[in-house]
Amino acid sequence: MGIRIIAKLDAKPPYIVKPVHFEGLRKIGLPAELAEKYYQQGADEVFYVDIVASLYQREILFDEIESVASKFFIPLAIGGGVRSVEDFSKLLHCGADKVVVNTYAVQESPDLINQASKIFGNQAVVLNIEAKQFGNRYDAYTDCGRIPGNRDVIEWAVEAQERGAGEILLQSVDRDGRRRGFDIKLARQVVNAVNIPVVVASGAGSMEDVRQLIEEAAPSGVAISSVLHYDQFTISELKEYLLRAGIEVSK
Repeated sequence: MGIRIIAKLDAKPPYIVKPVHFEGLRKIGLPAELAEKYYQQGADEVFYVDIVASLYQREILFDEIESVASKFFIPLAIGGGVRSVEDFSKLLHCGADKVVVNTYAVQESPDLINQASKIFGNQAVVLNIEAKQFGNRYDAYTDCGRIPGNRDVIEWAVEAQERGAGEILLQSVDRDGRRRGFDIKLARQVVNAVNIPVVVASGAGSMEDVRQLIEEAAPSGVAISSVLHYDQFTISELKEYLLRAGIEVSK
């Protein structure tokens, strides 16, 4: 099983947007069109996260999810504003293969992870960690890196695994949207702390950045957005580059 290359779509419905440090949103395009574009390029999965649903306390836009899910036949992870097992159930019925949780699990009730994994299985539960660095430690944040979760990232990753999370989406608030490379120290620490797959996002500025992350931190997947949105390279070009570098990628 090779490394997964994942297209990450940050949504402020009805548009996909691209924040920098999770702020200053630029409109990129419509979700269904971008999802189809990256599917055609060879994405192994798509992560679609409504980055303002929790912040605005807004309902999940299930119609929007269905239109995205209808475009392709690769795994789709959906997040943003997920507060209950009912939300999990509705999203899975709309076509999601996995559901991404963050704000509610951090700020209100981490038991949501336990409940959802018991009902739907570990593979359906993805914990999104928005990490901010403070000296030698990393703290978990929520709501686009605005609100401190008062949890150490490494401890939270381990706790989430124990509660039944089947995967972690690891994002760096400090590196997000900068296209200057990943926080490899952070990635390595989380990958080494848990036994579940870790998908690392935030920081891809070049194909070399992705290769360095894979070689030095060994995540199970890499999620990219800015470089795709601005057509710096395609997913198929990235996969060919990684294969030439001796890195096995998902077919």
